[in-house]
Amino acid sequence: MTPVDSYAWPDQPDTGAPAVHPLESPGFDFFTPPGAAVPPTAPAASPVPPPTPAPPPVDPPTMDLGAPLATPAPGGAPAPAPAADGWGPLYVIGDVHGYLQELLDALHHSGLIDAEGHWCAGRARVWFLGDFTDRGPDGIGVIDLVMRLAAEAAASGGYCRALMGNHELLLLGADRFGDEPVHSSAGTASFLAAWRLNGGQPFDMERLEDHHVAWLTRLPAMAVEDGHLLVHSDTTAYLEFGTSVDAVNDAIHEVLLHGDADEWWDAFRRMTKRFGFRGEAGPLAARELLETYGGSRVVHGHSPIPYLLGEVGGEDGRPANPVLGPMVYADDLAVAMDGGVTMEGEGGRLLVARLPLN
Repeated sequence: MTPVDSYAWPDQPDTGAPAVHPLESPGFDFFTPPGAAVPPTAPAASPVPPPTPAPPPVDPPTMDLGAPLATPAPGGAPAPAPAADGWGPLYVIGDVHGYLQELLDALHHSGLIDAEGHWCAGRARVWFLGDFTDRGPDGIGVIDLVMRLAAEAAASGGYCRALMGNHELLLLGADRFGDEPVHSSAGTASFLAAWRLNGGQPFDMERLEDHHVAWLTRLPAMAVEDGHLLVHSDTTAYLEFGTSVDAVNDAIHEVLLHGDADEWWDAFRRMTKRFGFRGEAGPLAARELLETYGGSRVVHGHSPIPYLLGEVGGEDGRPANPVLGPMVYADDLAVAMDGGVTMEGEGGRLLVARLPLN
């Protein structure tokens, strides 16, 4: 793995030679939300042509979603206007999971990229909430796109940044440690086995290069923007890493630079926890994070909205309503942004939202 510098915003990619590990035997599936598998869906038509994808994976079904916050208008949106302080508006993007075409469509629809897939949003600010890879057909294509948009946005006076998700840790761990055993509450496990059984795509591992590894390793775990605490996972486990945004980011970065397989696995295990803001105790948990790290709302990905709601639409388990927007919950203290893109044929979608939400 390519050595990297101290923690920094990854607006520019590094370069390096490929670093690929072979795929080995499967292990246990510890981290995928429950649900039965359904056939994969066909990619949506788009004005933005993507690279040729690998075959799509099998994805779980969706559930009743309730009423959406808003229904976006068809067609590409105009470029966002700058704010009074000179910065453009703030956007967040939920889990992508290798669905490159859906990402291109959503970014173009929101006015963030043009028909050729290049940044056209001026001084707008964009945060990806993590989980670029696994389950979908082209995770490396997604990473390449985000790295390119980061450079193009910086050149236009805006920025495009990303958080570390649990699937970034899983991919990096599989690349670095392979089948090296780690201590797990479910028994002996390995990063490579867990990666394969949580949607890891051989096509991604074959194309993972050192500059991808270096860029992913530098991603922060959390950030505060315009009063929003941005994290990947809906969990209070971040508190175990530190009591400030910088302390959390530095602690995870230190593990990735110098930790052994068990230390990586422990970080990964914490970031796979979910549903921390759901139920009666959810507002208290969200408020604890906000009081510790700052902000007035937690914005997260990780847990697909259908699973977060835990409701089934009918006797056949089909959704009563598709995902059309983010979900605000926990006494308005949390915003869920994982629209379940891997469930696209069953009502899920990739979400892009401009903050603040009304």
